[in-house]
Amino acid sequence: MLILASASPRRRELLTQAGFAFQVHPAHILEDSHPDEDPIAYVVRLAREKAQAVFTELIGNPETAANLAVLGADTTVTLDNHILGKPEDSADAARMLRLLSGRTHRVITGVALVTAERTEVAAEVTGVTFRTLSDEEISGYVATGEPMDKAGAYAIQGRAARWIPRIQGDYFNVVGLPLALVATMLEGNRF
Repeated sequence: MLILASASPRRRELLTQAGFAFQVHPAHILEDSHPDEDPIAYVVRLAREKAQAVFTELIGNPETAANLAVLGADTTVTLDNHILGKPEDSADAARMLRLLSGRTHRVITGVALVTAERTEVAAEVTGVTFRTLSDEEISGYVATGEPMDKAGAYAIQGRAARWIPRIQGDYFNVVGLPLALVATMLEGNRF
């Protein structure tokens, strides 16, 4: 049985789109970064902690544990190796969008698959280029509320798509789950 350790509707949609059967059981862990923690190490650590927490919570007997696989994921946006998490408020969202304006940043997703036999972790990195944004574009976008629960204060699959002329890497990684990477991990574990 495959369990997605995430409440993200985007991750749920992507796994469904890829044809995987799964159940959702969100993890409840602290998501703070450690001082000077590398962004890739940060998202891989959080993905592993989420998957391990849910695996530990769900194992009840050896039969269940033998057939259980828990997928954890965490996505962040980085600019100049600084993590841009989810905005605290509208002003923070506008600040992040001004930082991203006219620049290329990285979107990093850490993925972890925990089974009774092993824990497998990986990360996907995608470069995303924004065109230069006006203050009016930023304030109008922030007013929609779309940036408020997104790392880096934008959704590539939403209204911000019109500002992104180029990406280098996996589009689905930017949405929140690198499907090709996840499929490779799951297929190696019979899911």
